[in-house]
Amino acid sequence: MTAIVPAGTDGVAGSQPVRAGARRPLWTAIARYPVAAVAGLCLAALVLAALVAPLIAPGDPQYQDLSSVLSGPSGAHWLGTDRLGRDVLSRLLFGTQVTLLDVAIATAVFLALGVPLGVVAGYRGAWLDRVVVRFADLVLAVPGIIVLLMVVAVFPGDDVATMIALGVIGCPGLLRIVRGSTLAIRGELYVKAARLSGLRTGAILRRHVLPRVAGPIIVQTSLFCATALLAESGLSFLGLTRPDTRGPSWGNMVAEASNAMSRTTWLLVPTGGALILTVMAFGLIGDAVRDATTSRSVAVAPLSRRRRRGPKATPSAPPVSSVSAADTPILRVDGLTVTLGGSPLVQDVGFVLAAGEAVGIVGESGCGKSVTAKAVLGLLPAGADVAAGSITFEGKELTALSDKELGRVRGSGIAFISQDPANSLDPTFTIGSQLREVIRRHHPQRRRQADAEAERLLRLVQLPDPRGVLRRRPGELSGGMAQRVCIAMALAARPKVLIADEPTTALDVTVQAEILALLRDLQHRLGMALMLITHDWGVLADVCDRAVVMYAGQVVESASVEELYARPRHPYTAALLAANPHRAPRDQPLPSIPGAVPRPGHWPEGCHFQPRCALAQPACGEGPIALTPAAPRHLSRCIRVERMEHR
Repeated sequence: MTAIVPAGTDGVAGSQPVRAGARRPLWTAIARYPVAAVAGLCLAALVLAALVAPLIAPGDPQYQDLSSVLSGPSGAHWLGTDRLGRDVLSRLLFGTQVTLLDVAIATAVFLALGVPLGVVAGYRGAWLDRVVVRFADLVLAVPGIIVLLMVVAVFPGDDVATMIALGVIGCPGLLRIVRGSTLAIRGELYVKAARLSGLRTGAILRRHVLPRVAGPIIVQTSLFCATALLAESGLSFLGLTRPDTRGPSWGNMVAEASNAMSRTTWLLVPTGGALILTVMAFGLIGDAVRDATTSRSVAVAPLSRRRRRGPKATPSAPPVSSVSAADTPILRVDGLTVTLGGSPLVQDVGFVLAAGEAVGIVGESGCGKSVTAKAVLGLLPAGADVAAGSITFEGKELTALSDKELGRVRGSGIAFISQDPANSLDPTFTIGSQLREVIRRHHPQRRRQADAEAERLLRLVQLPDPRGVLRRRPGELSGGMAQRVCIAMALAARPKVLIADEPTTALDVTVQAEILALLRDLQHRLGMALMLITHDWGVLADVCDRAVVMYAGQVVESASVEELYARPRHPYTAALLAANPHRAPRDQPLPSIPGAVPRPGHWPEGCHFQPRCALAQPACGEGPIALTPAAPRHLSRCIRVERMEHR
């Protein structure tokens, strides 16, 4: 999904998307299929007829008129009579009640087991996923017809018990599909962003996961309804469920017609036709939903034309001066080690972040910057775990908190901005809906108040026409606008620490400068502490007070940005600075660091940088190297610090 922005704009000030991908509501998309619409109307008419059967039926379905046996359609009996002179239309209407109720019971069990178990297994994973998958495999391994016959033998004539068993037998197919869809959606950035905003698991599943799996659920449900209808009719035909004396069903009406075929074939037409049409209607609706869910994700719709109002002036808050990390640390990481499958991803990482301070974490890809940030937020990938160390936020040990307790910290205490703003927003909801959800999660209030707060936040991040933006969907925004919305969402709970993971990667140069200026301004105005993850030394120098240099899962140097630029005390930092295009001499090749960052589990003994270091000596690989003071408030993980001082 792309937005077309007038040339010469940055996608923020005064820009108006001309076309954007928009997801139509599911039922609007289904309406494009006339056959499915007719099928839906037929099913609706059938359900309505079942509900009002006592009012519209010509007579008692069990009343016998032996003077009018096996008569064809007539004015007295519109669909004729059966072998006992009972009115076929009345029996068909009352049989619709019985048959559809049985199908509804089986479908309710099918959904009650398949959807929650599939969603929870796919979203939670771990041991719960294994238990649910084993349950599904066990049920699938048992022949369904054998189970149904056993239930019929234990509960003779009890169609409710039989339909419950049918729902249990059918649910593993739905469970597997929902689980697979949820596993895919769980990895979407907007779901991770919702977790980082502090939303509860139930709200995320209800608002962001279930709407995305609704299409497959409806398809499977429609197919199961057709299967349940045929199974119920087949069992009734064999006389294994409700007897005819307790009320007609379509199955025993077909059985009655088959017994009279030697005298007339008409009796098969009404009931057989109802069965065929109903099964076809379920199938057509399932096909339409499948096609609609496939096509609506790529549909393009024009933006609605609305009158735009100019932004109101927002009074600026007084600036808050930054303080030293040694004075009032709000976030402290000590000796953090994260492992995955026995291999360390980060090792002995430590740094502090003070209230109002901006600290940058810099290094090549694969050095552990994002893993460190996710460890702080308690959102490590599946299988990864904090093996050692401490993460303290406002004196509270985060590694000891449960996921529910961490949920209270995310968003309100520590907020997060990802590097891909477009995928951090749910494409199925408007900006106002998503922003209002985060606001009301952390600060319960009325919708009107939440709308006003959402508008204020969009003004705070300097978005023009905030009311218009609130009505748009993510696909209708440019990259710069989407990133500003993500920043506003991160600020909704008024966090004390803001983690920005390369927030300008997906943006062009002009928009990058504006986003960085916005972050710097907000950090000073709101007094937040900022942890910025970046590859760019220019970004680091422009925004941050101090820098933490990481290499191969370790902190190799930490100091003020000015100190690092002037006097780096680790060969890796010096090599990164030399490779900075902003500092490279003109008309000369850009210096580069030979080799690549070693993968986790393949780190060398001792100094991790030694295979790429020009100053390496045998002592560098003899054992672990500690992070030691190289100067006041300057730490380095190098045994050649004295050599670096004279370079």
